[in-house]
Amino acid sequence: MLVLKALHIIFVITWFAGLFYIVRLFIYDREAQDLEPSAKKILSAQYQIMQRRLWYGITWPSAVLASLFGFSLIQYYWPLYEHTWLIMKLGFVFGLWLYHFSCGYILKLCKKNIFKYSSHQLRIWNEVATIFLFAIVFLATLKDTEQAVLGFISLIVLSLLLFLGIQIYKKVRLR
Repeated sequence: MLVLKALHIIFVITWFAGLFYIVRLFIYDREAQDLEPSAKKILSAQYQIMQRRLWYGITWPSAVLASLFGFSLIQYYWPLYEHTWLIMKLGFVFGLWLYHFSCGYILKLCKKNIFKYSSHQLRIWNEVATIFLFAIVFLATLKDTEQAVLGFISLIVLSLLLFLGIQIYKKVRLR
């Protein structure tokens, strides 16, 4: 069980690393669109190579392996209804997969040089993964409903602080 848990944690870390970085690459690619044509062409081509390699070489394999190792651990928590924290964690993992697929959608748009979102919107989107990370780690670590409630209150405070930080950063950047 410990080897499975260690592998699960390793691939969760690499999955999140991929998700955090792919959105940063979307931001850089979006901002490159505002540059002079020659710089835009060079940078956008490079960002798209980096996006493709990250997405298919790290993020997707890590997501699949993290999920496989995670689901292989469920047998140790049977019956599942006795582990409310795990049911809640699985709900957040489902949300993380939706986030993952939405990043894949943005990647497809970038490949076509379609940029539906501003760099500010993408910065906010990048913090959604942080919220999933905090929620999943709190649940997996605390494994207690009361403690999880405190964790979620902390998560809400973190979300507000992240949003405030993004707004402050935007104002500083525009000066």
